[in-house]
Amino acid sequence: MQTQPIYINGKYTESTATETIDVINPATEQVISKIASGTEEDVNKAVKAASDAQYGWEHTPAVERGEIVRKLGEKLEVNKSKFVELLQEEQGKDFELANGEVDMAIDFFKYMSEWARRIEGDIIPSDRPNENILLYKKPIGVIGGIVPWNFPVFILARKVATALVTGCTIVLKPSQKTPNTAAEFTKLVDEMEELPAGVYNFITGKGSTLGNALASHPDVDMISMTGSVTAGTKVMEAAAQSITKVNLELGGKAPAIVTKHADLDLAAKHITTSRLANNGQACTNAERIYVQEEVAEAFTEKLKQSFEAVTVDNPLQNKQAGMGPLVSKDRLEEVEEMLQTAVKEGAEVVTGGERANKEKGFFLQPTILKNVKHDSEIIKEEIFGPVVPIVTFNELDDAIQMGNDTEYGLSSSVYTDNVHEAMHVVNHLKFGETYVNRENFEAVQGYHAGMRKSGLGGTDGKHGVEDFLVTQVVYMQYKQ
Repeated sequence: MQTQPIYINGKYTESTATETIDVINPATEQVISKIASGTEEDVNKAVKAASDAQYGWEHTPAVERGEIVRKLGEKLEVNKSKFVELLQEEQGKDFELANGEVDMAIDFFKYMSEWARRIEGDIIPSDRPNENILLYKKPIGVIGGIVPWNFPVFILARKVATALVTGCTIVLKPSQKTPNTAAEFTKLVDEMEELPAGVYNFITGKGSTLGNALASHPDVDMISMTGSVTAGTKVMEAAAQSITKVNLELGGKAPAIVTKHADLDLAAKHITTSRLANNGQACTNAERIYVQEEVAEAFTEKLKQSFEAVTVDNPLQNKQAGMGPLVSKDRLEEVEEMLQTAVKEGAEVVTGGERANKEKGFFLQPTILKNVKHDSEIIKEEIFGPVVPIVTFNELDDAIQMGNDTEYGLSSSVYTDNVHEAMHVVNHLKFGETYVNRENFEAVQGYHAGMRKSGLGGTDGKHGVEDFLVTQVVYMQYKQ
């Protein structure tokens, strides 16, 4: 089995690493590929290539950059079926979501390509005579793009498309668990003669090695990283050495509030999607439910039926599977440990609670818990698996207070047909995103950003573009 090559300065090359990392199919536990366990030397070479290419790329007309970004989206679209299959194989994503993720990545490249003509500065009145104040928006420079394993195609698109259209160059590092989609995307880049060498670079290895080397490198101008709070903290510490800007999307602990005025069927349907999407492994997943006491029993029964209707299976073998495996053995064991602790503390399993009946793979049944203590670990810490605890409340302000009682602040939701309740919740929840009567999933033209430990900066839409730009102000004197 060959090791995936890395890609630096427009050419495939071998890593300087002597060690390799196995990539595992989480549904079969089989090794499906190998990647180089990259070194700091690999990072240095990739950053140099990106840095050398930066000046020329920055001064390429924006419309030409946009056209290249659009063509990358079109090439991804032509090769869509390959990426869908790779997502199912290396990450265990169900067919419907894998298909949707690639569609969103295609859409993102096309959407971002349109920003080529929309990067605008400003003209500000001066206090002095014969002077104009001109505000320019310019690319920040070399981007270190660190992609997580849970959405390896879409988040790659978020980082690459935004970097390229704004005039930045990029060094991309995928997760060691899911590098094959990024390796396949690199093939598309290599076919693009229009893209100058060094604008896009691809390296593989452990985050602890490459992430630190990228974040601390003096020639990297911004780290755009999606991952855990622990990893984000380490990136910030490394970036502090050179005062490098960080753009971080980290963990989440999204509350879903269900009031007595909610459409319970709709709430059960969308919370099932919001909890079990990507096998429960998304930062925006509904991680805890607060349901009003009057409707708690009825809602819990509807949610139980909805969870039990989800088929758990190998997504490559069963296109109808609604949920696949967790990404790795250690991820499965961590979720099981949290589940067992909650039960020991008095939580009651409504449905699920055990591994799915499979000979191989890291499968866990969709699980609902009730009678959960609000100060328990499973309420406070990110689960990142198909388990959801339910807590009841009497007054809406109590639910809001419990919802805000977290160190995270990425996503949240509320289900009610009472517009006054909905607005009250929206105005008092402290999260970057709040979804009203719908599943937790963002739009490319919106803005995806968290508060507190869920991150810094954001992505998507015009505000996401802004994060890849710096401002230069020119005070222009002229003769009368």
